[in-house]
Amino acid sequence: MKDNLMTTPEHLPVPRRVLVATAATAATATTPGHAQAQPAPAAGAAVNPGAPSLSSVTLWVNGEARALNLDTRTTLLDALREHLQLTGSKKGCDHGQCGACTVMVGGRRIYSCLTLAVMHEGDEVTTIEGLGQPGNLHPMQAAFIKHDGYQCGYCTPGQICASVAMIEEIKAGNPSHVTADLTAAPEVTAEEIRERMSSNICRCGAYSNIVDAITEVAGRQA
Repeated sequence: MKDNLMTTPEHLPVPRRVLVATAATAATATTPGHAQAQPAPAAGAAVNPGAPSLSSVTLWVNGEARALNLDTRTTLLDALREHLQLTGSKKGCDHGQCGACTVMVGGRRIYSCLTLAVMHEGDEVTTIEGLGQPGNLHPMQAAFIKHDGYQCGYCTPGQICASVAMIEEIKAGNPSHVTADLTAAPEVTAEEIRERMSSNICRCGAYSNIVDAITEVAGRQA
C-alpha cells in the first residue's frame, strides 16, 4: 500500500521545465505592460501614513491665550520653548529627573517635559517669564538674587517656579514626607523646604542659599 501511494501522480516530482515555465509566466504578469491599474486612494484617505498627527490646542500662558497647531507628541516644554519662544523653562534631563523644566499649571508645579501639550487645553500655564520681568521682579526672583541662590543659572527658572508653588502647598496644609504631625498645619522649616525641593537639582550646589531665599519669602508672606 505504501509503495502504491508513492507512485500516484499527485506524489510524482514536478518536472523542472514546468517550474521554469510557471516562474516565467508570473514574471510576465508583473511587468508594466501587464500590470493592472491601481485604484485611486479613497477620498479623505491619508496620503502619507507616516505624517505626524496634528491637533489644535489653546493654552493660557502667563495670562494670554495662545492657539497652537501641534504634533500630538509635542511636550508642553517643547511647545513653550520651540513654538512660543518662552525659553526660560530649560530642557535638562528630558526625563523628569532634574526639575529644570518646572512650570506651574493651575497653580501646581509640574515637569513640563513629561506632559503633552494637547493634554492642557484651556489650562493656565505660568512660566518664569510670567512671574516677573526685569524691573518688576517676583519676590522669589528678588530673593534668589539677594541670597545668591544660583551660580550658572540653568536650573534657576525651575527652582523659582517650584519654590513659589511649594510655598502655596504649605499654605494649603499639604504634608510632606518629613511633616511630623499630620493633624497640624505644616510649617516652613529648613527641613520642609529641603524635602519639598529635593526634586529640583542644582548641579552647582547652591542649595543652602536657595533655602535662605525661600525662607525669606515664606516669612514675608506669613
